Amino acid sequence: PGPMCSMMLGDMGADVIRVDRTKAHVMDRLADPKFAVHNRSRRSVSVDLQKKEGVEVVLRLIEKADGITEPFRPGVAERLGLGPDVCLARNPKLVYGRMTGWGQEGPLANAAGHDINYISITGALAAIGTKEKPVPPLNLVGDFGGGALYLVVGVLAAMLEAAKSGKGQVVDTAMCDGAASLMSMFFDMRASGRWTEGRDQNFLDGGAHFYGVYECSCGN
Repeated sequence: PGPMCSMMLGDMGADVIRVDRTKAHVMDRLADPKFAVHNRSRRSVSVDLQKKEGVEVVLRLIEKADGITEPFRPGVAERLGLGPDVCLARNPKLVYGRMTGWGQEGPLANAAGHDINYISITGALAAIGTKEKPVPPLNLVGDFGGGALYLVVGVLAAMLEAAKSGKGQVVDTAMCDGAASLMSMFFDMRASGRWTEGRDQNFLDGGAHFYGVYECSCGN
């Protein structure tokens, strides 16, 4: 979701610089650069953040930037010397966008997790599927919907504010919070008695013939 957020900002015209590792990472080898769509619309620079000189390079970039986004677990950016306090001291107008699964604080903040965990706790996973079992809805609801899109909106809103006030701020995006927000209409319908918890029983989850998925005569 972090790269998708940057891709969207770059696609809309932002001048985005991606800070890459100096050594290849296992995730980098999984995607052919020729097809890495989420890496488009930006330049990149390789920096060793384990060295003070590398951190200083990033801080100099931050001094001239409107915003920064980071997708680390809570506390990682601070340990690297690139936490919000340090960055905002260098650039008071900076919008500091950060994204985690569970948020920066709370009982689950440091717990490992993936998209499917974040949408489970919101009820989104349970609501999608057949009577027999729920199905994983790709990773659109948590990672990209509840994470990347909400971070883009938050960063853009904060930049509008900074342009008026001259003051930056931290935009904290949690994928579980975003997924819960995406579920708001269904929470509303459940509370008013217009939605049941059983799958295949409601008009948007397979219970209505006019909102179903069917095999075509050609077999597709």
